[in-house]
Amino acid sequence: MRLTLRRAALAVGIVALTAGCSTDTQWGRWGLPERITEQAKHIGDLWNGAWTASMLIGVLVWGLMGYAAIRFRRKRHGDKPRQNTYNLPLEIMYTIVPVLIIGVLFFFTVRAQDAVVVPDSSSPPQHTIRVVGQKWSWTFNYMEQNNSKVGAVVHDVGTIENFPDLYLPLNQKVRFELESADVIHSFWVPEFYFKLDVIPGRTNAFEVTPTKEGEFLGKCAELCGSYHSAMLFNVHVVSEEKYLEHLNQLKSQGQTGEIKVPAYITSVPVPSAKESQR
Repeated sequence: MRLTLRRAALAVGIVALTAGCSTDTQWGRWGLPERITEQAKHIGDLWNGAWTASMLIGVLVWGLMGYAAIRFRRKRHGDKPRQNTYNLPLEIMYTIVPVLIIGVLFFFTVRAQDAVVVPDSSSPPQHTIRVVGQKWSWTFNYMEQNNSKVGAVVHDVGTIENFPDLYLPLNQKVRFELESADVIHSFWVPEFYFKLDVIPGRTNAFEVTPTKEGEFLGKCAELCGSYHSAMLFNVHVVSEEKYLEHLNQLKSQGQTGEIKVPAYITSVPVPSAKESQR
């Protein structure tokens, strides 16, 4: 009877662990949120691989520590294991193994980073959004002047009191070009599995293809000043029709023209009505 119960408990445990290994579950993602872009898979695989390797190495090290503690324990009072001044093979292993581990992690990290940051010439982006980070909010410039369904650059300027909305079309590649008007910020949408610094005097860029509709929260991931915690924005992944509808709504409200990063000031000015009509 006891043996039967133990077997049943073991079977239940195996089923639970197997179910938890699915990437569709919180356990399978190692606590990460559900990914919503095509490129997030590369970062997710890197994350899963790093955790798996870390656990295997940890189990190996703990096993060796346990083996040494038991195998070479003092068996009688006054006895001591043989003392060695050095062990050349072990010291070589202690040097080579960490270098190999770091080298492997570095290789897969660079490969995942390139898959997100390096532009894919075979599949150019369908939309470009120029993002300006300023103390303490975000400005989104939708570069749709060559899109016949919009025909203009439209923008959405956020403030501390009013978080801006970032609209993205489903299943269409978007290129983000990031610039800062003042200090270093960091553009982060957790469901992208990726964040990138926004640095004064430099344009950083990356590309994503949203694959899941919904509303998500973006934020600044770099401590940038007193109201850093207020640098939030709402991300809306919608159909192409709703995306174009939103842009045309901004256009009808006069929010046209690119908001560029100014020189030597710490805020982004909103263009005047005359400038908006250009």
